[in-house]
Amino acid sequence: MLPWKRVLRPLTALLLTAAVALVPAATAHADSAPNSGWNDYSCKPSAAHPRPVVLVHGTLGNSVDNWLGLAPYLEHRGYCVFSLDYGQLSGVPFFYGLGPIDKSAEQLQVFVDKVLAATGATKADLVGHSQGGMMPRYYLKFLGGAGKVNALVGIAPNNHGTTLSGLTNLLPYFPGAEDLLSTATPGLADQVVGSAFMAKLNAGGDTVAGVHYTVIATQHDEVVTPYRTAFLSGSDVHNVLLQDLCPLDLSEHVAIGLIDRIAFHEVTNALDPAHATRTTCASVFS
Repeated sequence: MLPWKRVLRPLTALLLTAAVALVPAATAHADSAPNSGWNDYSCKPSAAHPRPVVLVHGTLGNSVDNWLGLAPYLEHRGYCVFSLDYGQLSGVPFFYGLGPIDKSAEQLQVFVDKVLAATGATKADLVGHSQGGMMPRYYLKFLGGAGKVNALVGIAPNNHGTTLSGLTNLLPYFPGAEDLLSTATPGLADQVVGSAFMAKLNAGGDTVAGVHYTVIATQHDEVVTPYRTAFLSGSDVHNVLLQDLCPLDLSEHVAIGLIDRIAFHEVTNALDPAHATRTTCASVFS
């Protein structure tokens, strides 16, 4: 084994250990998440909110921990809310979103069908954080999802590949590193700027007809870099920079999806634009 491989593998383990400290370990799967709307398959969408909302977690996230803030926020506003786990690697518990993204999109396809069948709705709305705001675009573009989805709201989504604050630029200096990354954690390799997956996803345009797209980004994002690569181009796209709504908001990549009620308020505006209200710093109290 090359010396750098001896360093890379313990480093990967160290990063996963750090993630445990930053994100509470999952103690339950989606089906036992706090509900009365969150993964409650008896929930029927109301006239005010006629579509179920499917929450799609990010890399290293899961269906519970990623949504302890946003799921109750939406539930308390009358939405039927559901979340799934996707992209699990064999032998890696709790942390999802590491498998090949095209396969994760297939899991999302199955889950959306399940939610639509249970709720009786004809379309769902998708809200995703990080990879979860980008991966559904594959479902929409290549797996027929556009006919089953009204809106996709991405919170700090990695839509065009990331440099990870410049770290991915170092990969060519470590022979075999890119191959090892692709083999061990394909869900990460797919998200690197210039990857074959990103080229396929964005070829021919960022969006598909019939779906409303919203992107909520933060200028303090240290994971999706440069942060403006989160934004989409298209005729039915609303790109939002969090600091344009509240200059005092310091949320970075994790906080914007987990705890930021200013971002959450903008999510509800995207889900119900007919009743949207202005998002400001005061939205943290809404």
